[in-house]
This record gives sequence, C-alpha cells and structure tokens, in this order.
Amino acid sequence: MEEKDLTVVIPAYNEEKRIGKTINAIEEYLSKKDFNFEIVVVNDGSYDLTSNIVKELSLKYKNIKLIENEVNRGKGYSVKCGMLNSCGRYVLFIDADMSTPISEIENILKFFKLDFDIIIGSRRMRGSKVKICQPPFRRFLGWLFHIIRRIFYLYSIKDTQCGFKCFKKEVIKPIFTRETIDGFVFDVEVLFIAKKLGYKIKEVPVVWIDDIRSTLIPHKHLKEVIRDLIKIRINNFKGLYK
Repeated sequence: MEEKDLTVVIPAYNEEKRIGKTINAIEEYLSKKDFNFEIVVVNDGSYDLTSNIVKELSLKYKNIKLIENEVNRGKGYSVKCGMLNSCGRYVLFIDADMSTPISEIENILKFFKLDFDIIIGSRRMRGSKVKICQPPFRRFLGWLFHIIRRIFYLYSIKDTQCGFKCFKKEVIKPIFTRETIDGFVFDVEVLFIAKKLGYKIKEVPVVWIDDIRSTLIPHKHLKEVIRDLIKIRINNFKGLYK
C-alpha cells in the first residue's frame, strides 16, 4: 500500500444520517492542507444505507476505503480493523458524529514532534471547549465510570473515552493486535496496553460538541462495561499485554 501522511479511521454503525456529512467535512478540510491522506470507514454490520452512502462518496473521492463487517461486532472491533488496515504515517480514529471537529488534528499532530507516540483528545483538561454538554444523567454515569476507571486503570489520564485519538504508524500493530475488547471500553484497553509497552501518551484539550443522537446508552451498557473492565484485569494477570 502507498504510504500516506494521515489516515482517518471512522467506525460506523447505522450512520446514514451523519456519515456523508462527516466524510465531506473531513475531505473539505484536509484537502486544503498539505496532507496526503485517506479515509477508512469500517461499516459495522449496519442495516441502513451507511454502506451505500460511503460507496457513492468513494466515486467522488478516490482516497476512501470501505471495510465491511458482515455482522455488528462493536466499536472496538471496528476501530481495530480500520487501524490495522491503514497506511498513514499517523492514524487518527474519529467518531462518525465528529463531536470533535477534524480541525483539531493540527493541534494533535504538532505534539508528535516532541517524541510522543500517541496523542489523545481530552474533554476534561483545562483549555478544552465543551460547546454542548451531555444530558445530566449521562454526565453522572460518565463521571462514575471516570472514577472507577481511574481507581483501577490509567490514573494519569483524565479522559479515555474521547473519540479523537492519533497514533504513530509504528505503534499500531503492537497495540491493536493485543486488543481483545470489541465494545465501548476498548479505549481503556488500548491505552492500558500502550502504557504496558512503554509508549509515550500525550493528552491534549480539544473542542467537543455532544451529539444527542449517540447510540451509546450508558445504563443499558453497564453490564458490558463492568465485564470488560474486569477482562482487562484478567488479561493483564495472564500476561496477554506483554
């Protein structure tokens, strides 16, 4: 595969109402910059028109790659597929709702010059701009997850769940081939693996605009979250992250 400067990975599940707008926004912004880039969309078994929309856009933009999961596997699995099938020197994964705008990439990339391996966006750092907040109940559950996660994992990282993370090409295979969690907690596992392998992580404040149409329903996914947090502990005890 021809090496690109940047790959943007987008996991997508039933995103027909947003995926076109997101791809067009990324294309419009990055095409004006000095980037040789590609967009990798991983369609996670959608039953709407997500796949058709991406295929139509790939006729307009020749740098779009579509990966199809035959069935819904989860965000973590989809991000893993996209990351391992990327050819950028730097690889960013971004949520399909683009709650953090693509323009934040310039704030991210400059930190790679300081010898960091992974740069992650944060909504909890001083300097972040949360323009539209989540509803109160989701904020409470997010705060509860944040407390539990910091007690057991990655105390130094303030926000593991922001969907805007960028990796050097060299660290992708060692990290994502060790990833085992297919669901929403994969971010914690990925960053935990990165720490275990000795990679340098930089957390930076970003703009965040919450999308009320998010498919994540925290209280319904609580059992999955608890199970996967325990799984990280078990995997670490078994030595799977070495």
